[in-house]
Amino acid sequence: MKEPVKEPLWRTRREAFFYLLPIAVVFGAYVLAIVIDQTPPTRFGLVDLAASLSLTVLMVLRKRYPATLMAAAIAISAGYLLLMAYGTGEWHPGFKDIEPWMPLAATVLAYSVMVYAGPIVGPVLVGVLTVIVARPWRTSTDLVLGALLMIVMPALIGLYVRAHRRLVQALTDRVERAEREQHLLAEQARADERVRLAEEMHDVVTHRVSLMVLHAGALGVTAPDEHTRTAAEGLRAAGCEALNELRELVGVLRNDPDGPEPRTAAADPAAVPDLSTLVAESESVGVPVELVQDGNPALTSPAVGRTAYRVVQESLTNIRKHAPGAPTKVHVRYGGDRVRLTIRNDRATGTVDSGLSSTGSGVGLTGLRQRVELVGGTLSAGPRAGGGFEVDAVLPAYVPTPQSVR
Repeated sequence: MKEPVKEPLWRTRREAFFYLLPIAVVFGAYVLAIVIDQTPPTRFGLVDLAASLSLTVLMVLRKRYPATLMAAAIAISAGYLLLMAYGTGEWHPGFKDIEPWMPLAATVLAYSVMVYAGPIVGPVLVGVLTVIVARPWRTSTDLVLGALLMIVMPALIGLYVRAHRRLVQALTDRVERAEREQHLLAEQARADERVRLAEEMHDVVTHRVSLMVLHAGALGVTAPDEHTRTAAEGLRAAGCEALNELRELVGVLRNDPDGPEPRTAAADPAAVPDLSTLVAESESVGVPVELVQDGNPALTSPAVGRTAYRVVQESLTNIRKHAPGAPTKVHVRYGGDRVRLTIRNDRATGTVDSGLSSTGSGVGLTGLRQRVELVGGTLSAGPRAGGGFEVDAVLPAYVPTPQSVR
């Protein structure tokens, strides 16, 4: 189990100045007392000075260990009380009855324990020190007033600072949460608009393509010659495939969990397009392509299979445009939970056709990345260190889509 990251003692020079200032003040007060007091130190005086200076130096850690340092101040004050009652000779402190018997650092620690310690530990420790210093059994107004000014007042200031910081943090968290919610609402609005446009496009295109499929089917039945019937059947099949793709894409956009049962790739192996066709097309124009496929493509859902096909298609198109003749390797790995495609080409061996390379919208990779992200995948693309270009896409192996049209 990892330990929680400790908050730094200070972040800026200004914070460091105000954090270390009380230590310097207390240390300076001890030095001034030593200079003014010309009497030889007793054993108690030496031990008291060492303990007080040690507590003063340790005050630099009061933000991380407030309760521990406050407990040390209470222990020193309790020691003063016992030595005043039972100490003799050089071990008797010789304090005046109206003096608050406590180390000077206790004032700062009373503030710190209220700011940095828990809401119960802080008040309890402050209360214990107040009782020891005020010594209520002596009923001295000076002692009570001294305890109020040197312990209770700093503690109340620390309590106010703690409450103020918690309020500021709560307001900051509320603002950040509101910003996140606003961002999510904007994203949801964009997603809803995208779904609406996709459904509208689906309705319009489906209507027209359906008419084309029907006309092609009728032509295939009534055509007088075999060549026309074959062409009509091919047109009808292409139209049905286009309708399936439209329905699948709209299903992914809608992401409706209550929709019809998806069609599995195993039930329709043709749902995963054949990448060797793309390889043959590139080789026919002088781009040598090595295709390596690991795993079983039949385990891939139709939407993912078509997305993988588009990734390879767009990548090979870009290679033919910008790196003609470059040796290319297409590596497709079909796993149980994901599909990974790596399309890597070397430097071009042919001359780039400026007319061909300038065609297109210029946002092919951007659109491809959006299509990959649409099915829950990731895509990265960029030049290789040794020359050439690489496209790497990782897709989930299965994406639920509504029942395709037969």
